[in-house]
Amino acid sequence: MGSIMKGVRCTPTWLIILGFLLVALQVEASIHIYKDGKFVGESNAFIYWGGNEGLYASSDHVKGKGVANGISFISFESITFTRTEEAALKHEAGTTNSQVEAIIVEVKDKNKIGDHSFPGRLALCCSGDLAKTTGCREGSVIMDHDSNGSPYSIPTHFTGQSLQAVLNMKVNISKTGMYTLIFVACERELEGLTVEGHTVWKNPTGYLPGRMAPFMTFYAFMALAYGFLGVLWFFQYMRNWKDILQLQNCISAVIGLGMSEMALWYFEYLNFNMTGHRPMGITMWAVTVGAVKKTVSRLLILVVSMGFGVVRPTLGGLTSKVLLLGGTYFLAAESLDVVENVNTINDPPGKERLFLVLPVAMLDAFFILWIFTSLSRTLEKLQARRRFAKLELYRKFTNSLAMAVVVSVAWIGYELYFKATDPFGERWQSFWIIPAFWYVLAFIILVVICILWAPSQNSTRYAYSEEVGEDLDEEEIALTSSSKPALVLEVEKSGVKPDAIERKPINTDVFSLDDDLEEDKRD
Repeated sequence: MGSIMKGVRCTPTWLIILGFLLVALQVEASIHIYKDGKFVGESNAFIYWGGNEGLYASSDHVKGKGVANGISFISFESITFTRTEEAALKHEAGTTNSQVEAIIVEVKDKNKIGDHSFPGRLALCCSGDLAKTTGCREGSVIMDHDSNGSPYSIPTHFTGQSLQAVLNMKVNISKTGMYTLIFVACERELEGLTVEGHTVWKNPTGYLPGRMAPFMTFYAFMALAYGFLGVLWFFQYMRNWKDILQLQNCISAVIGLGMSEMALWYFEYLNFNMTGHRPMGITMWAVTVGAVKKTVSRLLILVVSMGFGVVRPTLGGLTSKVLLLGGTYFLAAESLDVVENVNTINDPPGKERLFLVLPVAMLDAFFILWIFTSLSRTLEKLQARRRFAKLELYRKFTNSLAMAVVVSVAWIGYELYFKATDPFGERWQSFWIIPAFWYVLAFIILVVICILWAPSQNSTRYAYSEEVGEDLDEEEIALTSSSKPALVLEVEKSGVKPDAIERKPINTDVFSLDDDLEEDKRD
């Protein structure tokens, strides 16, 4: 066995363990599929990474039927190891020879695997020299088992000159933790070994991985929250349907999209939990509706900040730019969500995820910059024109957004700290809180917008209307639920005949200060 060390590179312990958790696999939900998987040389062994998930211990307290039966396990389904013909011919017929071990280890017990006598180096397999000094069994993985038998080792042997060895077994999980599966071959002659088959990972309440399980309850709660908000909004909408602004129709669309997204995610996770497969159809719908909602929400905040429907009737030449930004954001968000959710449970590889996250982050930053720039100009206009009701509305809106940005930055800092201090996923039970926060924050911002722009008989108070004179203050305008346009109401109050009003074209480019000044002169 001493020769096994030759030609095989040694890797620091932390890199070996980190590889356990960051590997990308072809998977369908909690069913990990291996297709022509090739073993690679690590430390003094050949290794194939089999997956990692958070699993809760089997529990007698879970009294359910079907998949929710309280049993937690990892099941090996027709795992077939194939060695080279050269390796098979080295043995005689009828003998039991080379072995492959399936190692199931909890992340907290990672240091119980291998020999750590030399800092920065890990001897995963027991060689002849290590057998003399440590008493380990030559040709096997070095492990320090606890009273529960963890880490688990399941050996599979080749017989005679057979090219294949098959593993079928189920391992019950008696301890809650983040588990990693690796297949290890210690013999040098097994270079070129491949594996096919699949493993099934199950929790006491179903097939949802432990770190994803809380999302099913969370999405159900959020769907109810959007539904409740939708009922309140719809009630006010129908009571004041004659005075509805175009902006309020956009808010209705966002509420509907949010409720649909949360419901789709709930049913996707429910199906996932019951069958062990992520249904691609529902997942794609949930991802797409979510991307649409994110895009429309950001565009809604942007056009509100520009004063659309309040201080200007249209976006003018900015319409194409806003739509271009929205379309670009949708494509970026859709791509990221597809990679993270469709047929996957493990995080995508770091470089691949970074490639997709950066465009979304940059577009979000651009949205924030444009929103607050537009808000600043809108507030200046309202202040100059003495539109105090609208000014107060926009100040509340600005303060709410500013607070949301501060909270977001603080949460991003916490998220970076969380991931930096937990590289191996040991706090997997709290993982769901990180993405859940962003859903809650988006909902809170939507609630604030709904409160500020709630449908009412006085909705026209905040609607765009051309001013008729310097001395006409909007606080002096009598607000009624009349179906007459706001402009006619102002004209009737001021005593100015409609025919006497001079209509001039309005520049809607909020980034043009000179044009803003020209527009202010008409007040």
